[in-house]
Amino acid sequence: MAAETVTTERLRRARFAVAAVFCVHGAVTGSFATRIPWIQEHAGVSAGQLGLALAFPALGASLAMPLAGAISHRFGARTALRGLLVLWTLSLILPSLAPNVWGLCGALFVYGATAGMSDVAMNALGVETETRLGRSIMSSLHGMWSVGALIGSAAGTVAAHLGADARIHHLIAALVLTALGLLFCQGVLDVRSAPEEEAPPRFSLPPKSALVIGAIGFCGVFAEGASLDWSAVYLRDELGTSAGLAAASTTAFALTMAVARLVGDRVVDRFGAVRTVRVGGAVATLGGLMVVLAPHAAVALAGFGLIGLGVAVVVPLAFAAAGRSGPNPSQAIAGVATITYTSGLIAPSAIGGIADATSLVFSFGLVTLLAFGLVLGAGVLRNADRKAPEAAPADGVPAQSGGPAA
Repeated sequence: MAAETVTTERLRRARFAVAAVFCVHGAVTGSFATRIPWIQEHAGVSAGQLGLALAFPALGASLAMPLAGAISHRFGARTALRGLLVLWTLSLILPSLAPNVWGLCGALFVYGATAGMSDVAMNALGVETETRLGRSIMSSLHGMWSVGALIGSAAGTVAAHLGADARIHHLIAALVLTALGLLFCQGVLDVRSAPEEEAPPRFSLPPKSALVIGAIGFCGVFAEGASLDWSAVYLRDELGTSAGLAAASTTAFALTMAVARLVGDRVVDRFGAVRTVRVGGAVATLGGLMVVLAPHAAVALAGFGLIGLGVAVVVPLAFAAAGRSGPNPSQAIAGVATITYTSGLIAPSAIGGIADATSLVFSFGLVTLLAFGLVLGAGVLRNADRKAPEAAPADGVPAQSGGPAA
């Protein structure tokens, strides 16, 4: 079968298609998060049981993400992404159907597993598209994920306000997002492994390069998760603000992250990944100090905004660096994704545990130290700088040697 030539226009369409896929992926997360109270009440679980169940998405993702490379190797990047994204969008239906805590744990395990595999597949395709375009796009791709999460959250908020049954809400959302996902997947690149290329193992430990890069991702995601989940509590308990102003800090932080990611590619292209993360780490460190030393709410609000601004591009650049760090990009991306998922899981509980033993001020002192770790460790992301492509290969044929085998 003749292969389609990848023209500049075709690459541009592929870039918008993969951005739309990121948006769909984020919309599933936003749709689920807003209906957690309904799901808790329907399943009849306590707060402690809900906390247990909410650990299962990260467990499912961590176990399943290494499979994404083998699936992409066998079926090709486009087919693999199409199938994995459909599994992810349809998994949105499961949690609201859970009758009890064990059913909820099982549903969230599947939810996390499909989220992780589709996450690896779309990030690998994002890195490949970025490499062929010859300019940074990973930051804006993750910005589109944030936009999708905000859209899903907004729709879920309206559904909750109207008292809609989450089973109906999630069924409709899943069907709509599945249709959109299938449509957008048609436009992504179809990268295939070379015939002589050995299939990646189904399960394997992440390479050392992924562990080093993942450590930087861990710092960024920990600061992000801690600020997102605890900023409102910090303003209320430590600075005595009103509930409305405290809640506004969370929304402001999420919006800062989304906007910074959408414009981050231009900064990375101009200054490079290492310098961008190093300066971002300094900005986040300054923000952390403002939070810890804040005499009143306005200073803390500005500090949380600076943390969001400083860590916004860390995860996109960690994925980009992993995708160019060795001969098996999907395996490296899966390793980095596992570390960042773990960081996102433990950050809220770690902050709470430290606060119980000491104070929230001390907890955000730790966040400030991790933000400073970005300044010290930014050099490991030098591979995140995109390299100008040699010659655009044909769509549907193997990528050039050394390129990401999504």
